[in-house]
Amino acid sequence: MHADKKQMKSARLARIIDLIRVDPRRSASALFCLFLAACAAPRHDVVMEGPTTARPPELPAKAMPTGGIYQASAYRPLFEDAKPRYVGDILTVQINEKLDASQTANSNTEKKSDFDVKVPAISGVLGSKINGAAGSVNLSNTFDGKGATTSSNLFTGTITVTVIDVLANGNLQVVGEKRIGIRQNSEVLKFSGVVNPAQIQPGNLISSTQVADARLDYRGGGYIEEAQIKGWLSRFFDSFLPF
Repeated sequence: MHADKKQMKSARLARIIDLIRVDPRRSASALFCLFLAACAAPRHDVVMEGPTTARPPELPAKAMPTGGIYQASAYRPLFEDAKPRYVGDILTVQINEKLDASQTANSNTEKKSDFDVKVPAISGVLGSKINGAAGSVNLSNTFDGKGATTSSNLFTGTITVTVIDVLANGNLQVVGEKRIGIRQNSEVLKFSGVVNPAQIQPGNLISSTQVADARLDYRGGGYIEEAQIKGWLSRFFDSFLPF
C-alpha cells in the first residue's frame, strides 16, 4: 500500500507538469493547488457513521399524559430492571482496552562441504611429464536470522452513550461523544458499538470489552496537537518526492 501511495503521488506530479507545459498561464493555479494539497495534514480518524446522539421518538396523541396514574408512554413492568432498551436511553461504558502482542522468530541454517582432489603424475604424454597435484576445497554456508516485535496499548476511561437504534434481536446500537476544552486545548472522545442488554451491569454499566463492533476515537486539538504535526513545508515536499 505504501508503494501505491508513492506511485499516486508521482502520477499526480506528472499530470501537473503536463498541465504547465500545455498552458503556462495555469502554472500558478496548478502550483497553488499542489501547495494546498501538501499543506493538508493527514488524519486517520476512526469512522463514526451517523449522529452521536438520538432523541426519544415523539409520543403519539393517544399516549399524551392525561393526568391519570397509568401512563402508557411511561409504562414499564413492575419487576423489570431499569436497563436501557429504547431509543434515547443512556448507559455508561467503562473503557478497559488493553492490548499486548509479541512475536519472536529465529532461523538457523548451516551447511558445510569438503572436497579433496588428487591428480596422479602422468608421463609419456607428448614427450613430457605432467606432475601430480593435490588440493582440497572447503565450502561453508551459515545463516542466522532473528526477529522480534512487541506492541502494548492501554486505554481506560468512561463515557456515557445513547441508544440510537434497537436491532431486531434486541441488541442496542449505541454511540456517544465527549468534548473537553481546557484553555486553548481540546480533547474529543467518540465511541460507538453494539451492546447486548443481558450484559449490562447494575447502574447501567458495561465494559468496552463486551461491546461488539466497538470503535473508539480519541483526538486532541490546540497548541500541543499542532506541535506534534509535521510542518507544512515538509508535507509539501513529501507530497511528490518519490523517496
